[in-house]
Amino acid sequence: MVRPLNIAFVHPDLGIGGAERLVVDAAISLQKRGHRVVIYTMHHDLSHCFAETRDGTLDVRVGGNWLVPQSIGGRFHILCTILRSLMLARQIVNDSEQYDALFVDQLSAPIPLLKYTHAHIFFYCHFPDYLLARRDSLGQKLYRAPFDLLEEFTTGEADEIVVNSRFTQETFRKAFPHLSKIPKVLSPALNFEAYDRPVDSGDPLLRALRTEKCIVLSINRFERKKDIGLALQAFALCLQRNSATGNGAKRAAINNCCLVVAGGWDPRVSENTQYLKELDAQAKQLGLCTRTIAPQRASKEALALLPDGAVGAPTILDDDDDIPTDQLASIDVLFLPSFTENQR
Repeated sequence: MVRPLNIAFVHPDLGIGGAERLVVDAAISLQKRGHRVVIYTMHHDLSHCFAETRDGTLDVRVGGNWLVPQSIGGRFHILCTILRSLMLARQIVNDSEQYDALFVDQLSAPIPLLKYTHAHIFFYCHFPDYLLARRDSLGQKLYRAPFDLLEEFTTGEADEIVVNSRFTQETFRKAFPHLSKIPKVLSPALNFEAYDRPVDSGDPLLRALRTEKCIVLSINRFERKKDIGLALQAFALCLQRNSATGNGAKRAAINNCCLVVAGGWDPRVSENTQYLKELDAQAKQLGLCTRTIAPQRASKEALALLPDGAVGAPTILDDDDDIPTDQLASIDVLFLPSFTENQR
């Protein structure tokens, strides 16, 4: 029998997204197996996170964020993120607890410093940042050069490297040709228990999703690299062709569909707020009727960053007689920036 281990997860921003879901599920699974688990992060917003990270299920510790801002004048994001991660790593190294293993997610910059913990470092590499950054000008190329070298060097310092797919494995090899380590593929797991739970039909937040339509679902962060606009174009084209050529039954079935675009949206991230507005404008240009439902407990500042006409989710369930049977009858595209466990 394996002895209980002290394991720490290191994640840059414990919000709502696929990477965060993977970390949370992995941490809970290890905890259920008798291991002691702690999650370190640079940011943890209790109004924008998974329930397990705020209800006491997991031990979440925030650090590295008290001195360095997220950006400087809306720029230098990567520099600030690296500096914050090093401050968080320093906190972990100075922690009185001794860890057997560190699960470092996404950001490799703190790995050399974390080696002073003498723990086994397990790095979960997503799509290399080296390939995501823009280099449209000489200035951008010069700015990115040291960070690109740093990413390759620090990634190679991990004891074990894994990626989430064979595609990322091949991309890793091309992005870091000087690394001799070949990452293994560790596919993200699914927590089936999360989907086996009964839905609370009395939850007023579900009212806004009440519909007789067939749902076409797209779940992604509101980031341009996700190319969500392609889904809008495909959906609009499908409706247009169907109206022109479809037979009666087929036309009725396709017209009775609604595209729901849901995913991570953080008012602190300018790309999230800008891209959601761009998608809303694109959908309207394509002739689609849209609606945006504001995140639960969104601040006034966050509400102001949503597309015009965004509606708040109901917090009180009124008499069913006063509620339309189909909330999306006239809606082609529903934008759902952030969603609750029950809505999921």
